[in-house]
Amino acid sequence: MAATPSDSQWLVFALLAAVFAAMTNIFGKIGIADIPSNFATLLRIVVIFAFTIIVVFARGEWSNPALLPGRTLLFLGLSGLATGLSWLCGFRALQLGQASQVGPVDKLSVILVMIAGVLFLGEQLNWRQWLGGALILCGVVLVAVPGAAQEKARDTVEISEPGP
Repeated sequence: MAATPSDSQWLVFALLAAVFAAMTNIFGKIGIADIPSNFATLLRIVVIFAFTIIVVFARGEWSNPALLPGRTLLFLGLSGLATGLSWLCGFRALQLGQASQVGPVDKLSVILVMIAGVLFLGEQLNWRQWLGGALILCGVVLVAVPGAAQEKARDTVEISEPGP
């Protein structure tokens, strides 16, 4: 079913995507505690693959991929590679950092999508949308960049701890 400009179902699915993305970071942070992040990504892909097969067949959406246009396959393939790289990098970031910092930095993709949408897809954004993007950027900086007090406290702990 093709969406129309007045169709607001996109918002429901976008909100659900945000909820599930948050769960992904929290569950992922816990799940990668004792295994390499790349192996964790592989296990995640297996689960996604199996679940997606069930959804596609249950909804009767299967068709022969060989019959799809080459352009469709090319861009879905590129999207898949980008997704894989994003997940590999994201899980490694979660392994090294705090979920409360990694998640917001990951959302810089919102700003990158805005810019790419304008440059490559011919989308037009108004001043309110650009302001929203700027506020997202400010939010990421405020959440993800440690404050001077945190850095000083960390440096003090590192200096005052006795050596081995």
